[in-house]
Amino acid sequence: MRSPLLRRLGLTAVLAVVLAVFGLTSGASADTAPASLAFTTGSATTTPGGSVKLSMTLTNNKTYDVLFVYQTIDPTWLTTQRPDLKYSFTGCSLAAADGSATPCSGTGPTNLGTNYGATIPPGQSRTVTLTLQVAADSGCNGNIGFYSYFYAEFSDGTNTNGGPVYTPETRVLCA
Repeated sequence: MRSPLLRRLGLTAVLAVVLAVFGLTSGASADTAPASLAFTTGSATTTPGGSVKLSMTLTNNKTYDVLFVYQTIDPTWLTTQRPDLKYSFTGCSLAAADGSATPCSGTGPTNLGTNYGATIPPGQSRTVTLTLQVAADSGCNGNIGFYSYFYAEFSDGTNTNGGPVYTPETRVLCA
């Protein structure tokens, strides 16, 4: 007859090996993503008829240039559940590495990647700012939020996917 003590020790040993292989190795390789996307808003609240700046910053954390970016931006599920919230993207600008800003195109839930400009060198960022315009007849006391996926290709032939990345929510208040 087998001893229950040996069975428990065997199970404990197997569990320890599994934790060591999967638990410790993932903590040791905590590298940053090759490219990262971050969002900020100019204000946490707005009123019907108001606008908010939504900035997206793409950072190249790799040692090769970013040559191509594809990005989508879509409303969150909770935002789509409020048909009384009315808004649109009305403007777009690109902040270059030298601090200058130029207009961009392609606003809305389509390919925003072309707005980041041409090449993004290693260690640098590009920021695209969209203007979120809330309609004058929009409903109040609702949150407007978005999520985004992106795909970036590098000059060494590699690529990376990221997302979903969520924007801070903007609250529509009645004045």
